[in-house]
Amino acid sequence: MKTVIKSVKIAGMQAAVPPHRHSYVETPDIFTQDEADKIYASTGIHSRRILPKHLCASDMCIAAAETLLKRLNWAPESVDVLIYASQDSDYALPATACLMQNRLGLSQGAACLDVSLGCSGFVYATWMASQMLNGSDGQRALVLCGDTSSRHLLPDDRGTLPLFGDAGVATALQFDENWSDSYAVFGTDGTGGQHIAVKAGGRRNPTMPKLEARSSEEEQKLYKESRLYLNGAAVFSFTLKVVPKLIKDSLALANIEADNLDMVVMHQANQFILEHLRKKAKIPQDKYLIDMADFGNTSSASVPLAICHKLGCFFETDTKKVMLGGFGVGWSWGAIITDIGPILAPQIIEISDDFEPLTLVQ
Repeated sequence: MKTVIKSVKIAGMQAAVPPHRHSYVETPDIFTQDEADKIYASTGIHSRRILPKHLCASDMCIAAAETLLKRLNWAPESVDVLIYASQDSDYALPATACLMQNRLGLSQGAACLDVSLGCSGFVYATWMASQMLNGSDGQRALVLCGDTSSRHLLPDDRGTLPLFGDAGVATALQFDENWSDSYAVFGTDGTGGQHIAVKAGGRRNPTMPKLEARSSEEEQKLYKESRLYLNGAAVFSFTLKVVPKLIKDSLALANIEADNLDMVVMHQANQFILEHLRKKAKIPQDKYLIDMADFGNTSSASVPLAICHKLGCFFETDTKKVMLGGFGVGWSWGAIITDIGPILAPQIIEISDDFEPLTLVQ
């Protein structure tokens, strides 16, 4: 699907990460030092941030949103749309976005919803929020993206343990009828759903207790299927097959060449994949952001997190034309070409361990 987004601009970004840092390179718990060094050379990941168990992805997003609203001097009640893109909902129900509306102090007239997408979640949610503003009397939106991917990992899975970290990001959107058009392309291929999956925990394969006790074999099966399965070879093949075409189609829709872009920020999957993708898409190295070292793969948060970490001053004084892209679990993919800036420098804060968690009753 291809679409043009009119009259909506990115007004600001803010990220929140845990202070707790873990590095298999510095402390190779289940790897030898040589193995840890090779993982770093391939993935580009030196360390990851790990959220304490009593906090959720929503809490990082709340911390980011509260800071961003203050920095922008936006009254919470002036926000008309809130979308929470995450695969880590706080509860089976209600939607986490409803609780966020109350916690942030948004108007009861605000439209708030969850989007259960991972790697492509930021792009999809940004498009959705933009279209909601365009099709209503709304003026402002918050797109909150966050995941606690580290919690989905088996403690002995050497293929996934070094890759995933936790983060939450808030992006502010503003309706502006004089703003330049943005261009977006999306796609989905559900045959790839099997290659990045947590099979247990939903209604198809529930983990909720039963009246009768499960056997030890059933418990062990549920335990393993409640953790992430990732087929790295399939992810690599999918990326090189689909994402170069996504980039090409996005440029064609915007009627520009890659040289006209000031920066390309794709989902930070791992350095090996991103570098192969850059070469295949023929994007200059100085216009292509790879930022894996300090945070790892943070799923839906990875694109705005990379911007907050590395491009803070990039958007402060000038308007830049950028491509923002997500791809992965689903398979699901999307990209937006848009102008950003001048805006307040995107920043990263650390969420403290005593941060008040989002709850059903405030």
